[in-house]
Amino acid sequence: MITRRTTLALFVSAIALPAAAASPQIFQTNGVAINGFDPVAYFTEGQPVAGSARHSFDWSGATWHFANEANRAVFAESPEAYAPQFGGYCAYAASKNALATTVPDAWTVYDGKLYLNANLRARELWSQDKDANIALALGFWPGPLG
Repeated sequence: MITRRTTLALFVSAIALPAAAASPQIFQTNGVAINGFDPVAYFTEGQPVAGSARHSFDWSGATWHFANEANRAVFAESPEAYAPQFGGYCAYAASKNALATTVPDAWTVYDGKLYLNANLRARELWSQDKDANIALALGFWPGPLG
């Protein structure tokens, strides 16, 4: 029988790394943050939108891509307001003191902040008690973005 605990164990063991492992503060691939998606668009468009290297901004050790120059300018003025929490790593994994990469479609804007997750199942588990999961993750997260 597969229980919630079994699901968690499979999730964490399959994709997560110990939070203490040496990792960049921002989830990035080849130096580009959050899979090249525009963090501002999650707020303004209500969906993931691919960014472009033509509209990029370097912040917190990563290059961020944006869909247009207006979104780039908004982010440059206040990156902390638009950058995903926990450096763009999976919010659910962070609540379990682990790091996991994220996918653009597993996202939530909650209480004015962007949270990304490793997959839709992780988002579902995280969403079951957002406040408690955020509090747990904040207790583990070493960076200023949490």
